[in-house]
Amino acid sequence: MRNNQTQIILFDGVCNLCNSMVQFTIKRDPNEKFKFASLQSESGQALLQKFGLSTRDFHSFVFISGDKYFLRSSAALHVLKELGGIWKVMYIFILIPRPLRDLFYRIIAGNRYSLFGKSDTCMIPTPELQQRFLP
Repeated sequence: MRNNQTQIILFDGVCNLCNSMVQFTIKRDPNEKFKFASLQSESGQALLQKFGLSTRDFHSFVFISGDKYFLRSSAALHVLKELGGIWKVMYIFILIPRPLRDLFYRIIAGNRYSLFGKSDTCMIPTPELQQRFLP
């Protein structure tokens, strides 16, 4: 996975936790290597279809790098790795077997609305950030 590849993060657009994750990534991505799309958006739906993923399951976080995709905990760890700096150290958790990592991911994902809240609409980026979001 190299930085010159298209890197897209698909997230649940109405999830407050997911929106916070997007803001976290944007603040730590000064070179603007990541693009973003909500899972519910036209672009998000098209990318899910392209990779043969469910267009109705908004419980997953998806990271697309070139022609590869990663789901759930693997997606989060690959994003941290690509952010570089101290965040790259977190990639060590990839050594934990994926079923165990994803168990914790699913617990949080399944309770994210009750724990962190839910918006009525998808996040609308500021004009300065608009070019980082796919339609």
